Amino acid sequence: MFTYKTQGVCSRWMHIGLDEDDRITDIRIEGGCNGNTKGLCVLAKGREAREVIQSLRGIQCEGKATSCPDQLSRALELALQEKDAEDIQSE
Repeated sequence: MFTYKTQGVCSRWMHIGLDEDDRITDIRIEGGCNGNTKGLCVLAKGREAREVIQSLRGIQCEGKATSCPDQLSRALELALQEKDAEDIQSE
């Protein structure tokens, strides 16, 4: 489980699980707009992480430079980097 501290948005933390094919197996968002974050989790779960990153990267919220969807894309990028580093170390 990868945990990401959000920046510049109402949500505070994102917890993400990825399988061996980089599909999102679990996702929980702490804080933020309850309905929106639940919807975001439902839409992202089961999808390939890179596909979600492409879909959500750069979305803004109310004039902010970021949003919960954008933060999820950033969290997924870091989760993939961490997973790749762990794979290299285990070889």
